[in-house]
Amino acid sequence: MSDRYKKYHKLKFDYPAERVLRITFDRPETFNSVDAETHTQMTDLWLDIDRDPDINAVIVTGAGKAFSAGGDFSLIENMIGNSTEIMKTWKEAKDLVYNIINCNKPIISAINGPAAGAGLVVGILADISIAGKKARIVDGHPRLGVAAGDVAAIIWPLLTSMAKAKYYLLTCRQVTGEEAERIGLVSMCVEDDVLQQTALDVAVELANGSQSAIRWTKYSLNNWMRQAGPIFDASTAFEMLGFLSEDVKEGVRSHREKRAPKFRKDCPL
Repeated sequence: MSDRYKKYHKLKFDYPAERVLRITFDRPETFNSVDAETHTQMTDLWLDIDRDPDINAVIVTGAGKAFSAGGDFSLIENMIGNSTEIMKTWKEAKDLVYNIINCNKPIISAINGPAAGAGLVVGILADISIAGKKARIVDGHPRLGVAAGDVAAIIWPLLTSMAKAKYYLLTCRQVTGEEAERIGLVSMCVEDDVLQQTALDVAVELANGSQSAIRWTKYSLNNWMRQAGPIFDASTAFEMLGFLSEDVKEGVRSHREKRAPKFRKDCPL
């Protein structure tokens, strides 16, 4: 294992094939939720991968029954009303997306089980996203009481359609692996027992291909997302603004109490 990844102790790394790096969200006891330290490491990691001369392809997956349940309650509650933490997380959320977009190595996600929030950013922004049939993809921001930030505003309409993006992002309904493939949200859906092998097969194929051709193709295609940068920046800013509202407090309470939220009915907008 290269020393460059030892500092990312919140994530698990291994090399399942030559020149292929696999990253695993490794908190199965919390369905691989993302705490503050993991969020920081997820953001910085892609800069090291971009510079790693020994890696040609990357796989991202989750340990146990989930890909990633998204932001940990400790991360969320620490942000509520805390302008310093809000600004820190806002910068990291932006950098996470742009660092993945600008990473020169092709990224393959193997989405096993629930995928939401910050973890879903990597899963859905991967160059090739592969979902198992047990995958459950959801952008739950409005259910929490904040705007759909992260990468949702630029990637969901691009992959599916504006109609589908609005339906799923406004209602926070789950998308199964099969439905995600049908609407174009993921590259493919496969049986759960072959998910990891399928992702590895794709990674090996890309690792053995023409690196200049693959990387330049990725860079060119990602200009679709770069040109939507102002849309993304606005969405993350609105998301962070929500952490100063009463709605997010009710959203967290309702999640903890396992009930429907009771948000205020009026809004100054």
